[in-house]
Amino acid sequence: MSMRTPLSRVRGLGSAGEGTGHFWKQRLTGVANVPLVLGFVWFVICGLGSTQAEFAARVSSPLVAAMLILFIVSGVVHMKLGMQVIIEDYVPAEGTRIAALIANIFFCAAVGLVGVLAVLKLAFGG
Repeated sequence: MSMRTPLSRVRGLGSAGEGTGHFWKQRLTGVANVPLVLGFVWFVICGLGSTQAEFAARVSSPLVAAMLILFIVSGVVHMKLGMQVIIEDYVPAEGTRIAALIANIFFCAAVGLVGVLAVLKLAFGG
């Protein structure tokens, strides 16, 4: 016996099979963000009062650069997933929703790319 309504069966609409994966990605990035944010805050607090050259020298450490890149990537992925849920839940018009989802993807990709490139530029002394 199916729990689906007759209209749902006719339309062929059902679970897209992506909800669980989306849920776990968002939870995983949320958990990963806890130590990454704490590390970022510690890095910023320790760098207060530093000159630009001293700050760039600290970022040139492979461990610090890797931590900053992980922080940016995890944060951007988490941001994208969270905004996607908000857009899907609260934007009623189909066309507007699709445009907002596309804009969300491009915005998050741009923010992530600029952040990672900035860290790499500082890390490699560019």
